Amino acid sequence: MQYMFLIYHTPDAEPTYGSPEFQAMMEGFAAFNRQAAADGVLRAGEGLKGVETATSLRVRAGKVETMDGPFAETREHLGGFYLLELPDLDAALRYAAQIPVAHFGTIEVRPVMDYDLPDH
Repeated sequence: MQYMFLIYHTPDAEPTYGSPEFQAMMEGFAAFNRQAAADGVLRAGEGLKGVETATSLRVRAGKVETMDGPFAETREHLGGFYLLELPDLDAALRYAAQIPVAHFGTIEVRPVMDYDLPDH
């Protein structure tokens, strides 16, 4: 089963760019990437540009509405994602705990729908 790991963080809780703490966090991401790839479970993963670059879209009463920025009202921002192929939620949670942002943000783990299976 594939699991999506949505990486949320509060920008002011993230280590300052260029600091030793930031470098350690980036080394943690590199180690996670290497391990997930070596384990053969990594399907995709990337960071996202800041929320100021986001555009949200919705359709209401047949009209398309677009808004600058994310629509959800939250202090935490979606900063990136991973897509891993894993046997179960327990394995997914073990990987989620290894993502550096888990120490100061939130990792949402969600199974991906498989429309080829009858029990979706």
